[in-house]
Order: sequence, then structure tokens, then C-alpha cells
Amino acid sequence: MQSDIHPTAFIERGAELGAGVKIGPFCHVGPHVQLGDNVELMSHAVVIGDTIVGEGSRIFPHAVLGAEPQNTAHGGSRTRLVIGRGNTIREGVTMHLGTDNARGETTIGDNCMFLAYSHVAHDCVLGNHVTFANNVMIGGHTTVGDRVIIGGGAGVHQFCRIGHHAFIGGLAAVQADVIPFGMIMGNRGYLAGLNLVGMKRSGMGKREINALRHTFKDLFSGVDGSLRENAARLIADNPGSEGIRDIADFILADSRRKFMTPISASNGRLETGD
Repeated sequence: MQSDIHPTAFIERGAELGAGVKIGPFCHVGPHVQLGDNVELMSHAVVIGDTIVGEGSRIFPHAVLGAEPQNTAHGGSRTRLVIGRGNTIREGVTMHLGTDNARGETTIGDNCMFLAYSHVAHDCVLGNHVTFANNVMIGGHTTVGDRVIIGGGAGVHQFCRIGHHAFIGGLAAVQADVIPFGMIMGNRGYLAGLNLVGMKRSGMGKREINALRHTFKDLFSGVDGSLRENAARLIADNPGSEGIRDIADFILADSRRKFMTPISASNGRLETGD
């Protein structure tokens, strides 16, 4: 299948284009870029740096992918941006390379949707089927699990972890880790419960959802013991529940951030990660 490249597009020597690639007017593709089969760049899209775009992804006008990281600690060495298959990247979206003093790669999973003017910073790791609404911003080194949805205008602080199937409400400011299935609302954000809609959409059964709702209450009800101690106890008490283990393992893992909690559990303060 032949590529379709508009005569005004600027494709630098060294770029690798897969079969069936479409590149529209006034696009710029840098010399270290790899575009997979059937990738489409619409007018004025820019893909530069050491950037890989997976097959079937669509990049809309004025998106800029693979620019240098906005990090003064970056020394200028070659780093990467890896974008998976089947992604939709809308107008004005920006995604930056990794930094050479960290993991050196920004990684995007498959079948994600990035709406207009959303931003993925350096060294982030995003899972599959992630959705960013318009103007979402995530800081460097953020990790986002599968099927996370982040509402319009929300911002996530650098080094935060967002667990899989979490939901971040529009305009929420997230400055700490969000447990899997967690639902964040408000500005500044707080943990308002579990993302029940997302859990149902994923095919989770009613019994497992009810178990996780009880788990949520046990974790944040003010029971004596730290959040980590409560998480360890839940694993011991529920050895057969994958969802409960996901949440507990997330809490017990090493992290540079605290955890988002319900306001009622901490009177508006954040639970420590200790």
C-alpha cells in the first residue's frame, strides 16, 4: 500500500514511513521519526525527535509530538517518545521526549484518546485505552493505568501515580496518588469514591464491585492503623479478590507521593504513604 504525502509536507531524510501512511499539507516529520503502517498526520502536524508512532494512529492539526522535555535537568542527549497503536491525538496536543537524567522515554499505550490541547510531559508512562479530555495536563514522571479517564482542564502533579480504571473529574487538581478504580472530584481534588461506571463498563461483576465498595470503606473509615497497615490486612483477609489486591498492592508500592483520600477520612488533609 502506497503512502499519500502532500507536496507541501517536509519529511526529513532518515524518517521511516510504514505502508499506507497519509501526511497532509505543511506537516513536518523529523529524521529520527518512525511512523507505523496507516498512520495519518493531518495538516500542520509536527512529529520530531526520536519518536515512534504505532500503526493506525491519527494525529490532528497542530499537534506537536517529540519536542524536547520542559526540564532544565535534561542534558540534551537523545531520548525517546513511544506512542502505541490506534491512538487518536487531537488538535494542539503536545507530548514530550523523556529526559536523559531519568528513564529517558515517554511511553503511550494503545487505543488512547487525547482531546484538543492536552499535554503529556517527559518520562510519563500511560497504559491502554486512556482518555484525556480537552486541556488535561500531566506533569513529568506521572504513571497512568489502563482505562483511566481524566476530565477537561484537570491537572496532575509530577511523579503521581493514577491507578487503572480511575476517573478524574473536570478541573480537578491532583497532587497525590490515586488508587485503582478511584474517583477524584473537586479543586483541589479529593477521593469521592470509586469509579463505578468504569468498573461496570470493564465487565466487572456485581459481587466484585460490592467487595471493592466495602474495601473502600475499610481503607478510609478511620479504623486504627495507617493506610498501608489497612492495605496489608485487606490482602490477608481477601486472598481471592484480584481487585482488592490491585488496590492494596498500589498502596503498598514505593511512591514519591502521598495518597488522595476522602475529605471525611482526613478532614481535608492527605493520608501519608507511610
